[in-house]
Amino acid sequence: MLTRRTATMEIDYALLLVIILLVILGLMMVYSATFSIRRDSAYFLKRQALWAVLGLAMLLVMARLDYHIWRRLALPLMSLSFLSLVAVLLLGRGGGGTQSWFREGSIQPSEFAKLAFVIYIAAWLASKGDKIRDVTYGLIPFAILLGFVTGLILLQPDLGTAILIVATAVAMFFIAGAEISQLFIGLIAGGAALYAVIVNSGYAHKRIEIFFNLGSDPEGAGYQIMGVLSALRAGGIAGRGLGSGTQKLIPPFVYHTDTIFSVIGEELGLLGCLIIIGLFLFIAYRGLIISFRAPDAFGTLLAFGVTCWFVFQAMVHIAVNSATLPFTGVTLPFVSYGGSSLTMCLSGVGMLLSISRVGRRREPRTSAAFAFGRRDRRPRLSRTRRRRATEKRNRR
Repeated sequence: MLTRRTATMEIDYALLLVIILLVILGLMMVYSATFSIRRDSAYFLKRQALWAVLGLAMLLVMARLDYHIWRRLALPLMSLSFLSLVAVLLLGRGGGGTQSWFREGSIQPSEFAKLAFVIYIAAWLASKGDKIRDVTYGLIPFAILLGFVTGLILLQPDLGTAILIVATAVAMFFIAGAEISQLFIGLIAGGAALYAVIVNSGYAHKRIEIFFNLGSDPEGAGYQIMGVLSALRAGGIAGRGLGSGTQKLIPPFVYHTDTIFSVIGEELGLLGCLIIIGLFLFIAYRGLIISFRAPDAFGTLLAFGVTCWFVFQAMVHIAVNSATLPFTGVTLPFVSYGGSSLTMCLSGVGMLLSISRVGRRREPRTSAAFAFGRRDRRPRLSRTRRRRATEKRNRR
């Protein structure tokens, strides 16, 4: 655990309060979206509440632990993640032709993979230092590792989770000091890979087609998207009231997982949606502050990666529920029903709080923008530009 010598600051209580508010709101919305599905109206609420208690307990434990322990456990956690992703392909179950979970969806290895991968990438990037700019030490092994993890997830298939992992990892790779040219190469290669996946994946290609033409599948995914949009329109400014939504009652789709934002929109209205967005913006702000103030590269990258994971996932969920992106199965962190998602997200918050306890007291602006830890803007400059900048400072 953190000692008095290392724990120099209190945990970020503002961040903790926002997380607790989201969890409470999530329990309310899960109950509202599911009370009519089973004879036991509180069935899903009770299960989610149990996972919430477990997740909050994990949050408290991880907030007390020295976050450096995760650097030592990065490889075992990543290995365990690989094994769980392979196991779910062999033994798992799912809906709609997927194999992505155990125990009726409560245990999803891909959720554990998100957290394990963030930890491993943070440890790996921190160990590379300036070598990250070398293609043979940085971009190539990074791409191989990322491709292997996302490949296992795409086999389930789970395109949404794969995209989230890629987006989070690329953001961490760039912040760690990778050259912009490497980023462009990675984006081109990633775009080509995504195009190949969509072309060769029947379900992904169909969802893209439905996105541009909702009438092409009026009885399937197109119907679900139109239902989500109808719920948002019906909510208006203030909503119909908690528990008063009607779109969630129309079978065959359930709205407590991938489309819970539409339930929020119908019952709490535009104001409720804006509150949710505002809470996630606050999480992004506090997460970046914690990352700015981290005392070492690993803490910086870990805090940044966890923050990107939460914010990117929320953005995708909200975009899908507003038909801004093609439909994909991505939960809203801390709010949607799902034991693995809730516990892993709360565990990630615990790591953020642990890092916040040892952060350096300094104004965020004293560190160069998006240059964390001991880095500044200079590493991103070419050698010639760095030499000219040094000569200019010497002349002064």
